[in-house]
Amino acid sequence: MRSKSRRTFLRSVGGAALALPWLESISMAGPAKGVAKRMAHFYVPIGVVRRGFFPGEADQIIPKGNLGQVRRSIGTQDPNYFVKPLDQLTPTMEPLGEMKEKINLITGMDRTFQTGTDVHAQCASCYLSSAEPYTVKDSAWPLDRTLDHLVADVVGQETPFRTLEFSCNSHQDNKESIYFDNISWYGTGHLAPSIRDPRKMYRRLFSTQEIDRYRDITDLVLEDANSLKRELGYADTQKFAEYFDSLRAIETQMDRLEKMKSELAQVTFDEPGADYLPRGEYIRLMGDLMVVALQAGLTNVTTFMVGPERWDTPYLFEGLFDAPRSHHQMSHNQTKMIDDLLKVDRFHMEQFAYLVKRMDAIEEADGTTLLDNTLFTYGSGLGDGSTHQYNDLPIIVAGGGKLTRRGQHINMAEGTPLANLWLTQARMMGAQMERFADSTGEIESLKVS
Repeated sequence: MRSKSRRTFLRSVGGAALALPWLESISMAGPAKGVAKRMAHFYVPIGVVRRGFFPGEADQIIPKGNLGQVRRSIGTQDPNYFVKPLDQLTPTMEPLGEMKEKINLITGMDRTFQTGTDVHAQCASCYLSSAEPYTVKDSAWPLDRTLDHLVADVVGQETPFRTLEFSCNSHQDNKESIYFDNISWYGTGHLAPSIRDPRKMYRRLFSTQEIDRYRDITDLVLEDANSLKRELGYADTQKFAEYFDSLRAIETQMDRLEKMKSELAQVTFDEPGADYLPRGEYIRLMGDLMVVALQAGLTNVTTFMVGPERWDTPYLFEGLFDAPRSHHQMSHNQTKMIDDLLKVDRFHMEQFAYLVKRMDAIEEADGTTLLDNTLFTYGSGLGDGSTHQYNDLPIIVAGGGKLTRRGQHINMAEGTPLANLWLTQARMMGAQMERFADSTGEIESLKVS
């Protein structure tokens, strides 16, 4: 059998390139390389309804805004600090029930708001940088090089893409600036633009220029692929088939949504036709593309933005409401729309849970799963969508079984910077840094001892 790299590319006569996941039958000659560590961030806009997400707050009233809060000194002796088993999930977190032992709920994490700029723009654009207030001179808010790019400097040198930025904002109305619609930045004022269109992301990942001549990319490589299959063992044949089936499913779903979008464009609505695209299907399609990219080694670092901050453009949350609804507008009427907002929060959690399960089902070279080797973080830049509070952010870290303890509820001492989590993750990924933004230390209870 001829020797191939485990990140083999099949190239067809049509010019497409298709990356393969790890297959035992076609490993590189000599000692095998270790399984790559990955990092992915799943960002939810507009915060959450606290009483549905946070343990012990089911009977709480809507909290007061506290943007002017001043952090006090923290320490592990703080009575608010504790670590305990994550034995019961709140209503918003219930979709993660099957994966409860593979996640950590982290509460008590804060960010400092820098006055003088919009709340939503700052909470999105600064989420992964969180520089100390007033230390960045070229920006109206604390926006610096984000965590994903700092980590990619370490783990992104040998992948085709250092990072990949996914966005599930299907609208082109550009009501708000780029600061509301992006969480990934090369540096202050230098955006790492996200891709919103599934077809554009698919083309980027698989380098095809033949999409108009052929029905789909996998047709271009099937002849080479079938030849390769004859060299594979039984287990690899099954894995190979699953990988191709997932690509076929992505292509089918893209075709379906594109046809639906074309048909909706011909109908007269009060809102744009794109508002009526099924929201969950769109998010899961982009998520499937992210999982394939991580699985095939096209990248080790991704960001995934579920939606933009503060845009009033409505979406069709299928299964929840009969017509498109604006998440932002609902958040400012939490008293009357509490039940609807709780449904939206759970809807977003269902999409995150879907991706967690997908990653957990993919086996890696050493018998672990893609989830085991990925720090997959759910989070938002606001602790509560109605009051715009920057403290006590909703954070869940899934996976990372080789890097983290799991199955815990970690409640940090009051005033703990979110940057402490980013510092911890950066070091887990191999980045050598003394400090990240306004961090004061690592989250020791998250680390494997």
